[in-house]
Amino acid sequence: MSSSFQINRRQTLTLAGAAAFAPWAAQAAAPASASAAAWADIERVARGQTVYFNAWAGSERINAYLQWVAGELQRDFGVKLQHVKISDAADVVKRVRAEKQAGRKDTEGTVDLIWINGENFAAMKRDGLLSAPFAQALPNFQWVDTVGKPTTLVDFSVPTDGLESPWGMAQLTFFADAKRLPQVPQSMAELLALARSQPGRITYPRPPNFHGTTFVKQALIEHAPDVKALAQPVTAAALEAQAAPLWRFLDALHPHLWRGGKQFPQNSAAQRQMMADGELLLALTFNPNEAANEIAAKRLSATVQSWQFAKGTIGNTHFVAIPYNAPSKAGAQVVANFLLSPAAQARKADIDVWGDPTVLDVTRLPAAERARFASAVRPGQLAQSAPALPEPHASWVDALEKEWTRRYGV
Repeated sequence: MSSSFQINRRQTLTLAGAAAFAPWAAQAAAPASASAAAWADIERVARGQTVYFNAWAGSERINAYLQWVAGELQRDFGVKLQHVKISDAADVVKRVRAEKQAGRKDTEGTVDLIWINGENFAAMKRDGLLSAPFAQALPNFQWVDTVGKPTTLVDFSVPTDGLESPWGMAQLTFFADAKRLPQVPQSMAELLALARSQPGRITYPRPPNFHGTTFVKQALIEHAPDVKALAQPVTAAALEAQAAPLWRFLDALHPHLWRGGKQFPQNSAAQRQMMADGELLLALTFNPNEAANEIAAKRLSATVQSWQFAKGTIGNTHFVAIPYNAPSKAGAQVVANFLLSPAAQARKADIDVWGDPTVLDVTRLPAAERARFASAVRPGQLAQSAPALPEPHASWVDALEKEWTRRYGV
């Protein structure tokens, strides 16, 4: 497309969107100049747009990071980023679904971009609530580590198909004060042994809090007779066969937990505080750098250490996606591309900022960009990463949470 070719704004949006939403293979086959021209069209349409980014707001660090992102986008691209603070992405999914059921089309939605993964992505993909594929056409996607971090292309065993753009990595990680717990458990079996020897000093967040559900899924993976079955959509028969050992494990564990397993912390932040106060021996997180964050902020002792089970813990990628009826699709793509930039990814990975692990292959970056990620090991950081175990299929989440609630909810 020639930059001097004159078309009206609606045509520009249509053509730019079509170019950016084309499959990556088609983009790669086209001349580089054509791809660059298509992206320039998107940036031109995006200028002046407001992007309503529905994102979890439960962390001051994350909120502050998004404020920084907003400033960069406004200055460099003329895009206004509005952080719509939410507590649960599932509520946003329900809103977009309701908009579709009400007949809202094209640009008539209220959400331009959503922070999402797992069962929420699977639901939006299944119900046709997402816009056309866009992720692989983002210029900065070229730096994503799709080989070393395969969950950047597969979300809870559901192929992303370009419908969401990777933003950060997560993996179940435990942390504890080495003065109180010098020998840490390296499996669910060892955790059970620890709970038996230290009754009332171990627990996990109450599902459906996602940290609590992740704990349950970790136990499922370690006990399932056929782990490969977990990658398939759940059925009643599969749940009965694969989860039976899980329930036996939890039945054995719960009597030794905090308050006899009759009550559970509402979230990981509450569990972390209980650990910091000495009430609990350990806490858990999905951010491998959380303990280091908390030590840097002087909310945890410098003697706190992080670890992952020896044979691995559940890991996944979190993403951003564009609903089918986003009013500012061009702006949303510009935001998603900026979030993948080495500058934005390095700042997000900084312990003093957020500490969220990058989705990029840092080794492939130009030297100047690679240098952004160089930093000394901080107290509380993982000494050694364990293998990232794949998430069960997204459909297992709801099934596990319902059965957990039936058995243990009070």
